[in-house]
Amino acid sequence: MSLSEPPIFPWGDEQPLYTYTRYMRNLFGERVQKLAVDAGFSCPHRLKNDRLGGGCTYCNNEAFNPSYCAPTKPIRQQLEEGISFHANRYRRASRYFAYFQAYTNTYAGVERLRALFEEALETAGVEGLVIATRPDCLQPEIIALLEELARRTYLFVELGVETLHDETLERIRRGHAAAVSLEAIARLRQAGLPVGVHLIWGLPGETPEMMYETLEGVVRADIQTIKFHQLQILRGTRMAQEWEENPAAFTLWSLDDYLAFLVGIVAALPPTIAIERICAEAPPRYLLAPNWGLIRNDEVLRRFKQMLLEKGVVQGSAKKIELCS
Repeated sequence: MSLSEPPIFPWGDEQPLYTYTRYMRNLFGERVQKLAVDAGFSCPHRLKNDRLGGGCTYCNNEAFNPSYCAPTKPIRQQLEEGISFHANRYRRASRYFAYFQAYTNTYAGVERLRALFEEALETAGVEGLVIATRPDCLQPEIIALLEELARRTYLFVELGVETLHDETLERIRRGHAAAVSLEAIARLRQAGLPVGVHLIWGLPGETPEMMYETLEGVVRADIQTIKFHQLQILRGTRMAQEWEENPAAFTLWSLDDYLAFLVGIVAALPPTIAIERICAEAPPRYLLAPNWGLIRNDEVLRRFKQMLLEKGVVQGSAKKIELCS
């Protein structure tokens, strides 16, 4: 790995990576907490008559929805309960964003979307919106709505990109091509909206070289933040059935191997892109594999930062990554 000398820390402290917390503090001067809400959306290619659910083969939304989220509750109630929940967990948080997280949060007509987003913004303590969606659910009229709202509040769009390889997208039944993801990022950026992307490392059939190509593609597309998730096999998904039938078709990382892979990825990531998350965490009742034990995301991040410092690696310090086979 070719490192620049000496390592620099562009974030004002000796942290080896540009974290989402630092990104928020740079924008707002303090921590801003996201409050997940479930607005009752679905996804465009889910099949109601499919026992395992349609759509992406790896997806089980129940595995990451907080307990206070329920589409039967009004948006305002979910947010107020979320503020109460986080007031105990993050005592320093006093500012909040409504995080429309579950499923595809632009998969509806403009007027319904406007009503839901306005209800969130009218909730005391909520100062902005984070909207998670799919690249193929951003019609021009929806982007126009988001652009309109962004003129008076902070609005951030999080896109599930997962990979930029069409053969993988087809294999996981993603329902769109890689070009759709890149086009969506471009149109959002043209509208002046900040964009974050979600990528999954270790999807079936993907090599480290393919994963690096995906990283290069989203970096060139001008994104502001990124989430990295290791592939997880979750109960109740089509992928779980595929894994049980043919586990040899999957390469699932151990924690140590995954972090070793991420060292190269982070070294190649420009220091201007904030890393929001380095791994996924699912409740044990949903998780089939890989088994990393009862380790929480905070501890994984601590170990990863320590590994980076021990190796002398800082985000963006390598012009080219050293791939982990």
